[in-house]
Parts: sequence; C-alpha cells; structure tokens
Amino acid sequence: MTQTIDAQKDRLAGLRQAFHRDPELGFQEQRTKAKLASLLREFGLQVHEGVGVVGVLKSGSGNRAVGLRADMDALPITEQSRHNYVSQNPGVMHACGHDGHMVMLLAAAEKMAKVRDFDGTVVFIFQPNEEHGLGAQAMIEAGLLDDFSMDEVYAIHNLPGAPLGQVSTRPGLICSSESLFEINISGQGGHASMPQVGVDAITVGAEVVMALQTIVSRKLAPGAGAVVSVTEFLTDGQRNVLPGRATLKGDVRARAPQDRTDLERFMRQITTGIAAAHGVTVEMSFKTEFIETLNAKQPVEAVMRSAQALGLETIGDREPMSFSEDFAHFSAALPGCFMLLGNGETGPHAQPLHADTYDFNDALLPIGSDLWVELVRDRLPKRLED
Repeated sequence: MTQTIDAQKDRLAGLRQAFHRDPELGFQEQRTKAKLASLLREFGLQVHEGVGVVGVLKSGSGNRAVGLRADMDALPITEQSRHNYVSQNPGVMHACGHDGHMVMLLAAAEKMAKVRDFDGTVVFIFQPNEEHGLGAQAMIEAGLLDDFSMDEVYAIHNLPGAPLGQVSTRPGLICSSESLFEINISGQGGHASMPQVGVDAITVGAEVVMALQTIVSRKLAPGAGAVVSVTEFLTDGQRNVLPGRATLKGDVRARAPQDRTDLERFMRQITTGIAAAHGVTVEMSFKTEFIETLNAKQPVEAVMRSAQALGLETIGDREPMSFSEDFAHFSAALPGCFMLLGNGETGPHAQPLHADTYDFNDALLPIGSDLWVELVRDRLPKRLED
C-alpha cells in the first residue's frame, strides 16, 4: 500500500476482498494478525503483537493519545453469496463487516503515517473475538490500557440499510447488553398415554416460556428496550415418551444495568415458582456476555464535527441499537464513542448483519478511512508553531 488513499480505491477493495476470502473465527485470527502486522510495519508504525495487534504512531510533541479500534474476527456461517471473493474457509464468513473495518483503519494508518498532520499519539487497535464478547477484555487483561496510555477510544461499525456514509451515534447508551441463560427442568418422564403418572417436563417448560414473556410487558417500564428470547427448547422425549428433562436456552438484551439485574431476578422468580407449583426441580444460569455500551459526550461531539467537516450526513441522537458490542469494555474504561457508518440501502449491502448473503460495501472504505483521519486531526490538532 504505497499510493495515496484517493488513488487506491480499487486496491483497498482488493485488500478487503482478500480478508473476506480468508476469514478466521475469534481467537483463531493468526493469518489475519500476521497480515495486519506486516502492513502496519510497512507503513512505519511501531507494531505490538499479542492477544490482538496494536500499531502506534506518534507525531509532534503532544502528550495526548487516542485509540482507534477495528474488530477482525469472522462468524461460523456458511456464505451463500455469488461474488468472486466468497469465503474459502468452509463454514466461516465475514458476515458482519469486520473485513471492511480492518481495511478502513489500515488505510487511515497509512495516510496518517505519511502526512502526520496531528500532534500526539494514535493507537491502532485490531481486536480479536468481538463476536463472543471476549476479545476486548482479553486485550485489557493482557495489559493494553497499561502499556498504551490513551485519553479516548473510538470504534466504527457499518450499518446495513442506512445511506452510504451516514454517520450516526448518540451520547450515553448506544448498544444493549447481552446475557445468555439456561434453565434445566427435572421432572418425571413416562408413557405418553398416562401423563398423570409423572410430571411432564415439556409442559412445565412451555409454561416457563410463556411466563418469561410477561417480564418485559409487565415487570419493566414501557420503553425500557429489553428483550427476552427463548431460542432453544431441548427435551429427552420421544414419540411415545413424555420427557422428564427439558432445557431452555436463550438471550436477554437490556439497555441499563439495573434492568439487566431485574431481568435476572424476575426470571429466577418465575422459574422457581412454576417449578414449585408442578413439583419439579429447576436450575438456572444467567451469564452476561456483553455489558451495555456507553458513549461519552465530548467524543460524540468530536465524531459529529469530523463527519460534518467531510460533508457526511450525520445523526447525533439516533435510537440505541438492540445489538451488543464488545467495544463496551473499552468505553467503560475510557471516554469513548461507538459510531455507525451507513453501508448502503440496496442489495447485499442492505442485508442484515450476520446474514449469509451480507457483504461490506467497498465504496465505504475511503469514507471510513477519511473519517478516522479527520477525527484524529480534531482530537490531536497540530500546534501553530508546528
């Protein structure tokens, strides 16, 4: 990557498509990491390889530093697209645009390394395993925030269906938390013709499923934005055998830590109560994978200024997203801003994230990289004497 950003649109697209052909799952991104590290070194950055890849670029004598994060893992999805750069790793696909996120940040790193029209330090963070909510915390535990002092941290995520290049974000909550639950019911199985002899776990489980749906509608304030979804219902029943055991698994989203705590409490009350009524035993686990993602006011304002300086459409008070984001661990530790960048309104660029026909819009690559560069100029402005 030796040309200017404006002259390299096709090359950026080629790089993105190369990442798309070779996706890797979370904490398995070895080839991806090696390619990122090689390119960052080619640009002249200090490169640190560990849990993820970190590139450091300094300019001037300023002591402020900003962190820019891109995620790099793919999903366990079999791609159904028909373009000429489909995944060559069976059952693994970049179905969330992390291939594009990496290239936008790489392109910005190259341009900043050439021009260096900022005063301070930029820390380029390439994070593994965002999809399971484990990568950010792993990098923090490995010393990222201790080894690389940063005043603020930022992340871009593409948004299918939104106009190409539209920048949207908001102060405060921007993404929901995600918690996974499992409920194990132990009753007494038996013959399908004599249900009165045992305690049918599938009937108890069905009652639990329906009762859980009352939490959001009757236990939380209207507009709380919480979601309780049972996604699996497993039993040991057969054609003429009533099940004695049932397992319910599912997903909970919340927009406030207190709501998340209340959701778990209400779920335990419901399952325990129904189990007692039917004389069965129940065990429940509730594990939060992603905490709520919170944006700080000044970083949000900086993103809006930077986008507007580039002539991009902006929305500074968008509705919070119901999906979850591992960036939450970074923005919980530092003032930060998670922003959304429109991926386009038609075709595969408008397909939902995680769809097996989704595709990142290559026309977004120079837009995103320019936004990163402008944001750094805003947060680390050159002094007049420089």
